[in-house]
Amino acid sequence: MSENETKKAASSWLNVAVDYGPLLVFLGVYRMNAPEDPSPAGELGAIIYGTIAFMIAAVAALVISKWRLGKVSPMLWFSTALIVGFGSLTIFFGDPTFVQIKPTIIYTTFGVVLLGGFLVGRALLKILLEAAFEGLSDQGWLKLSRNWGVFFLALAGLNEALRAQLDFEGWLWAKFWVFLPLTFLFTFSQIPMLLKNGLSFEDRDEPLKNEPPTGS
Repeated sequence: MSENETKKAASSWLNVAVDYGPLLVFLGVYRMNAPEDPSPAGELGAIIYGTIAFMIAAVAALVISKWRLGKVSPMLWFSTALIVGFGSLTIFFGDPTFVQIKPTIIYTTFGVVLLGGFLVGRALLKILLEAAFEGLSDQGWLKLSRNWGVFFLALAGLNEALRAQLDFEGWLWAKFWVFLPLTFLFTFSQIPMLLKNGLSFEDRDEPLKNEPPTGS
């Protein structure tokens, strides 16, 4: 593997860590503090501890992204701001609902923005991902923006359905065992469309993992 390919692989894994690391920290701290025989007060305490760790890890991920990648994507800024904002509300009001609806707000916002851009002929995903897909035509960027817009809205609906049906820990695990696999499957399902619209694997400067975040 060449030095350039090694750097790309490292950047790809760093992106994954930045996206999902804070959520893993949240789950770990929550599990460590969850009582064996959970009472509402005990579970709320575990949620608050997890939320505090989540907020700290999210800010750390933003700093690491700036340090190691030299930039912070608009999506990461937005996601971190919501994590800190809704995490603070969770702690202040003692209500985990604020943390649980954060992904719904992120997914809905991104979905509406991307589809709105598509309707007026602007591929906003191209602005967010910059040069992630070298050679992709304008039409390809429009289709990709449309497809991700629809997918984000579907994730928003799924998050609300799971939030209503599962307890808090079950909802947390769903972020890994439902949302993460769905996001990767959707990402790779777009490859045929991307190839038909000019994407060249040889010309790309960034790894394919530069898909939008999953709203952790």
